[in-house]
Amino acid sequence: MNKSYSLHKILEKDNCPFEEKEYSRFKFGDKFYAEKFAKDLFAGFVDQFRDLLLSDEEIVILPSPYLSIPTASNFLCYYFKKELNSFLFKNGKKASIESKIYRNQTYVTDYGNLDFNERVNLISNDTYYIDRNFINDKLCIFVDDIKITGSHEHTVNKILNQYHVKGDFIFVYFAELANKDIHPKIENHYNYFDIKNVKDIISVINSEHFQYNTRIVKFILSLNEEEFGFLVSNISSKKSDELFHLAISNNYHQILEYKTNINVIKID
Repeated sequence: MNKSYSLHKILEKDNCPFEEKEYSRFKFGDKFYAEKFAKDLFAGFVDQFRDLLLSDEEIVILPSPYLSIPTASNFLCYYFKKELNSFLFKNGKKASIESKIYRNQTYVTDYGNLDFNERVNLISNDTYYIDRNFINDKLCIFVDDIKITGSHEHTVNKILNQYHVKGDFIFVYFAELANKDIHPKIENHYNYFDIKNVKDIISVINSEHFQYNTRIVKFILSLNEEEFGFLVSNISSKKSDELFHLAISNNYHQILEYKTNINVIKID
């Protein structure tokens, strides 16, 4: 079985079915909205898949692939799992377990403006690893924030086939671009709706529910010297140290475009 579910359907370019400002802040690390979206997403999902969830003995939940720095969807997945496990507990079922697809990313391009073929070509050089034995023959729920072209789902299915994984697979999205006449670049409209400059980034970092994710780390490391210096001087040393260690854990210090800024905050 291979199915897909999305809570919100994007049908009109100028009529967004969710709050764009909230989504933008979620994409840049505001976990308050990750939790809010996850609760809404699970409520819609369980209405449709209740019987399936209660019929399976083992359920595995997976966020979108990443190496060391979580994606925004990882936090959506975390809170979705909490809702799922509460539901399973109330119905006398075993809790779900979490797994992960490891991804070694090879590019710095923001693919929010790209179409399906451009996205697939861009990520084709990335390498992936999944623990086949851990998830084989289970109900696997892949949670992501938005489906624009389907390149993510296409890639995950390719990985599952490559590793000969068997089981039931459901791809779950907070939103989906259902009108294919709308250009995929609308994704970046949503991503950057409330994030326009370095001051907006600082505002998110210094907010109560912030946690770094891949998007904001890459955004910060791509800043010019003046903007990066301004950011570092307006966040805590703890946040700066965390940024450094996350960056090197993802091997960003080996990417030319990020080296300079990482060296500015390196630990002596």
